[in-house]
Amino acid sequence: MVIEHDSRNILYRSPFGAVPCMTNIRLRLYVKADKIPASITLVYRYRDDDPVTLPMNYIYMIARGSIYEAELQVPKDPGLIFYYFTIVIGNNTYYYGNNKDNLGGLGKVSIKIPPGYQITVYRKDFKTPDWFKGSIIYQIFPDRFYKGEMDSFKAGRDDIIRRDWDDVPYYKAEQFGGEYLANDFYGGNLDGIMRKLPYLRDLGISVVYLNPIFKAYSNHKYDTGDYEEIDPMFGSNELFEELCRKALGYGIRIILDGVFNHTGSDSKYFNKEGSYEAVGAYQSKDSPYYNWYRFSKHPEEYESWWDFKTLPNINETEPSYVDYIITSSDSIVKKWLNYGAYGWRLDVADELPSELIKMIRKEMKSTKPESVLIGEVWEDASNKVSYGVRREYFLGEELDSVMNYPLRNAIIDFACQSCDANTFGMRIMSLCENYPSEAFYSLMNLLSSHDSERILTMLGDAPDRNKISKDEMAVYKLSELKSELAKKRLENVVLLQMTLPGVPCIYYGDEVGMQGYNDPFNRKAYPWGSEDGQILSIYKKMIAFRQENSLLIEGDFEIIYMYKSCLAFARYDKEKLILVSVNMDKKDEVFVRLDLSRFHPTYASDMITSESLDIINGTIIYDLPPLSYKIIEADIKEP
Repeated sequence: MVIEHDSRNILYRSPFGAVPCMTNIRLRLYVKADKIPASITLVYRYRDDDPVTLPMNYIYMIARGSIYEAELQVPKDPGLIFYYFTIVIGNNTYYYGNNKDNLGGLGKVSIKIPPGYQITVYRKDFKTPDWFKGSIIYQIFPDRFYKGEMDSFKAGRDDIIRRDWDDVPYYKAEQFGGEYLANDFYGGNLDGIMRKLPYLRDLGISVVYLNPIFKAYSNHKYDTGDYEEIDPMFGSNELFEELCRKALGYGIRIILDGVFNHTGSDSKYFNKEGSYEAVGAYQSKDSPYYNWYRFSKHPEEYESWWDFKTLPNINETEPSYVDYIITSSDSIVKKWLNYGAYGWRLDVADELPSELIKMIRKEMKSTKPESVLIGEVWEDASNKVSYGVRREYFLGEELDSVMNYPLRNAIIDFACQSCDANTFGMRIMSLCENYPSEAFYSLMNLLSSHDSERILTMLGDAPDRNKISKDEMAVYKLSELKSELAKKRLENVVLLQMTLPGVPCIYYGDEVGMQGYNDPFNRKAYPWGSEDGQILSIYKKMIAFRQENSLLIEGDFEIIYMYKSCLAFARYDKEKLILVSVNMDKKDEVFVRLDLSRFHPTYASDMITSESLDIINGTIIYDLPPLSYKIIEADIKEP
C-alpha cells in the first residue's frame, strides 16, 4: 500500500504555501492499494472551529494508483487551517498527515489522527515595505560600538563602572559588588555611530537597528527609565534626530528597539529607587502609573519579567498606558518616528497582547506608511503558541517581519554538519510554505545577535555553552586551527545569508571576526584597529554581490538540489536565473547535477570566473570541492 501527499508539489496542493483570504485550494492524495478504498476524506480545522470533513473524489489513475481530489475555499477572515486525510480500506482506517518534524512536504501514514498540514490564510492587503526587502541591516549595541567625540562618562552618572575599551564585560555578581547590575559601561554613543556612518555606507548597510537607547540604569537599556528621553550617556533627543537625518543622507534608515512589556524598577513610572521626580507606582497607589503594573501586595510584591525584580511587568491593556505608548497624538511610538526613525523592533513580542501589536501597526502606518514593524520571535512565527494563545503575527494586521532565528539555527546546524542538506532544505521550505510571501521576503536573517553566540564562535566548533563555566567563556578564543575552519565555513554561510530570501542582518563586529559566547560575551566593544581584514573582505564581497543582483532581493526561490552536505537553490524571474550551491563537508568533494530542464536554460556561466558552462539536456554538472561554493547565472525562457 502506498499513500502520498506532498504539500510542496503542485500536483498535490495548489496554490503553494500561504494564501490570501477567500482563495480556492485544490488538495490531492495518491493511493495505491490492493482494494479500492471505501472512502477517502479531507479533514480540516480552521482556527478553533469544529473539524470539517470533505469527501475526496477519484480523478484519474497513475502509476497503478489513483489520485483523489477535494477543493475548498478558505474563509474570508485570516487564520490557520490544519488538514489531514482519512482513508478507509476494507475494515482498516488509515490517516495521512504531516511528518514527525511538522515541516511540511511529504507526510506520513498513521493509524491514529496525525499532526495536520498548515495553510496560513492572510489578509489580501498584507504588504511590507519594499525598501526594507532590499536592505542590509546592521545591529548596534550602542555602548560598545564607537565613542565619537562625545564623552559619555561626563553625563553625570556616579553609579556606573567605567571600563576600558578592550576589557571583557563583567559577568559575575561579585564584579558588580555582590549583585549583577549590568552597569559596566564602555562609552559608546550616538555621536560615535554618526561618525561611523561612512564606514557603514561603504560596507553596504542601509538599515541600522539600535538596541534600546532610552534613558535607563543598565548598559543594555532593556530596563527603560524614561521612554521620552535618549539616555544622556548616549546623547540627546536632538542628537538622535541629527543621527536620523545624517544617516538618511547616506541611504541608511534607523530602527529602534521598543521594550513595551516591562519597564525598569528604576524608572519614572515605577520609581522604586526614587531617582525621578515623578511619583511612581512603587511609591504610591495614587501615582498616575499605578494601574500600569500588577501588584499582589503594594509596594513590594509585584509581577516582574521572568522574576527579575528590576523589570516590573506592564499591564499592556491599561488604557492610560496604551494612550501614552501608542494612540495619543504625541505617543512614544509616533514621537520617535517623527524624530526620524523608520520602524520598531518589538522586544519579547510573544509577551505582548495581539491587540497591542495590532494597534502599534495601525498607528505606525498612519504616522509613517513606509515604517517597518519587526518582532522578537524565536520560533516559526506563523504558528507560535504563547501562553496558550495562537499568535497572529503574519496574518496581515501585526508584524512585517521577525528575527529569523529558525534560519540562523538551521544554517549553523548545516554548516557544522549537525544536519544534512535535505534537513536544512526542509527547514527553509517549512518557513517558505508557512509564511506569506510578503513576510518571507522581509525576514530579518541574522547570524548573531545580542542574545546569541557570535557566528564565528559557533562555526569554530566551540564547546557547548552548557558544558563550560562562565569563567571559561570569558577567556575562550578559537584556536588557530578552529579559527581557520570557522573562516572557511563563514564564507559559505555569509553567501547563504546574502542570497536566501529575506533581509540580511549583521551584528556589529561579526564582519571583522568578533568572537564570543552569549550575553555578555557577545557584547564586547568593537575592535577598531584590530579588525580581521580577511573576514571583512568576505562580508564586503557578499554584500556587494547581493546589491548588484536584484534577483537576490525579489526573485522567486526554489531549492534545486539536496545531497549529503551540498545544497543548491535558484533565485529567478522569467528571463534570468542565479544558482547558488554550497558544499559544507570538510573533506569530501560533491559531484553536483543540477536539473534545470523545467527552466529551459539557453546559456550558463560561472559568476565568479565568467567561464561558460555546458548544459546537457537542461542539466549542469560539476564537482564542488569541500567547504566551497559555486554561483551560476543562466538565461532561461518560458516553454
